[in-house]
Amino acid sequence: MASRYWAVSLPVHNSASQLWNQIQERISKHSFDTPLYRFNIPNLRVGTLDSLLSLSDDLAKSNNFVEGVTHKIRRQIEELERVSGVDSGGLTVDGVPVDSYLTRFVWDEAKYPTMSPLKEIVDGIHSQVAKIEDDLKVRVSEYNNIRSQLNAINRKQTGSLAVRDLSNLVNPEDIITSENLTTLLAIVSKYSQKDWLSSYETLTNYVVPRSSKKLYEDNEYALYTVTLFSRVADNFRTSAREKGFQIRDFEYSQETHENRKQELDKLVQDQERLRASLLQWCFTSYGEVFSSWMHFCAVRLFAESILRYGLPPSFLACVLAPSVKSEKKVRSILEALSDSTNRQVTYQWLCGYWKVEDDVGAGMVGLAGDSDAHPYVSFTINLA
Repeated sequence: MASRYWAVSLPVHNSASQLWNQIQERISKHSFDTPLYRFNIPNLRVGTLDSLLSLSDDLAKSNNFVEGVTHKIRRQIEELERVSGVDSGGLTVDGVPVDSYLTRFVWDEAKYPTMSPLKEIVDGIHSQVAKIEDDLKVRVSEYNNIRSQLNAINRKQTGSLAVRDLSNLVNPEDIITSENLTTLLAIVSKYSQKDWLSSYETLTNYVVPRSSKKLYEDNEYALYTVTLFSRVADNFRTSAREKGFQIRDFEYSQETHENRKQELDKLVQDQERLRASLLQWCFTSYGEVFSSWMHFCAVRLFAESILRYGLPPSFLACVLAPSVKSEKKVRSILEALSDSTNRQVTYQWLCGYWKVEDDVGAGMVGLAGDSDAHPYVSFTINLA
């Protein structure tokens, strides 16, 4: 599948089928590895010169917007698949791979009646895509909010022992709480564990001998328990801090532990539900936006061809996917097939058809002819 195509139109002076045969023959002979396809554009409603000129000013800008939303949805799909580790397959439009949809493009008359003014079609596409983009922002925001909550919980559960949540590291049997006794949790540098074990019993009076037990160790710290009389707990905290040991405030509650676990499970389920829903929505919306984009490209190619070659519409539209090394060769083939006098012909046709003044016609032809550096209409369609 190619990811970059040229949308091209050449002026037809005799027969479109004859010109198509010539293109096929020369591409096959001089650049055989370049895929070439007809791009079938129906006879759209041209309208007035003013409306066409006004539309041409907005086409490139609107194309960037529609193309941008298409790529934004595609990147979101890639991100969702990367997170889940699942590849759902290639992107499609109504089950048709996107490259095939482009190379076998068929105008949707039911959705975009050809008798509608070009501006109405373009505005309709822009409005539809804008609504989808707004919906994307809302859905992504909802999904990212859940992810942020989960990430915050995971950071608390997987960070340094000095700051992380300890509830999933401590079991009920590790804690002794009575009228006289209490259990404290000490955070000890992994390189000071021998110092802790040799000194904790003497940090204050009334420490239960051999009561310290290691519960967990990470790359920096170890988590120890120590049991002592409740009335000396504050003295123990002070002495421990002076020795470089951190006593974490902790109160074990089975109810709190269960509530946190349920909250985490619900967030995980909500994240997966939103991820699956967002992914499905993205696949569907990508197809809709991509289809709209291709119709927009058809309108753009049609409008620029009228401005370039004149009326009545007489041009051949096609899409090509040349490799980088073949670009110059393909350009030369297209230029050779494009009548070098078409600018003057365009000027005469347009001035005669719309009966415009010479200076207006010349300005209009300049607008159409100077849109790129080639004597034919051409723009690039990037699928990725």
